[in-house]
Amino acid sequence: MATEADQQTVETSEGNKLDQTQKEDVVSERDRLAREKQELQELLLRNRAEFDNFRKRTEKERKELFEFASIESVKALLPIIDDFERALKVESADKEYARGMELIYQRLFEALKKAGLEPVPTEGQIFDPHIHHAVDMVDSEDQTDQAILKEYQRGYNFKGRLLRPAMVQVAVNPSKR
Repeated sequence: MATEADQQTVETSEGNKLDQTQKEDVVSERDRLAREKQELQELLLRNRAEFDNFRKRTEKERKELFEFASIESVKALLPIIDDFERALKVESADKEYARGMELIYQRLFEALKKAGLEPVPTEGQIFDPHIHHAVDMVDSEDQTDQAILKEYQRGYNFKGRLLRPAMVQVAVNPSKR
């Protein structure tokens, strides 16, 4: 028959076995929860990065849309500026009327300049096909080859982007051909 000491040993051994199994279960549960926590943190970081990229992309698209709308609005005003410039070149009998037209033109042009409109340089320039459109070529030996002689219609840049090339007359030196 088992003595009381033997029964205690058996109980202690079984208790240790239960404790060891419970410890293994707790450790495996802890490890599983740690992995799950890590996965959730990585998912959170990816979602934050995706949201940040989405926010940046929509902001960029909004700016591009606004800039496109601005460009189209300014383009629509270019013929009006041309008309003002032609009207100001005509001699008027009414000096006050001419002065009023000039002031209106200056205010309009200054407002557009502040918005980003800049005339394409032509005077004293060499022809650049990226910003000039040659509508007339004149043989000239006393002018620099490809020099712009006359501007027929002013060209414009808006915020660094060409809206309309300048229509120009270009000198061509026959000896350079």
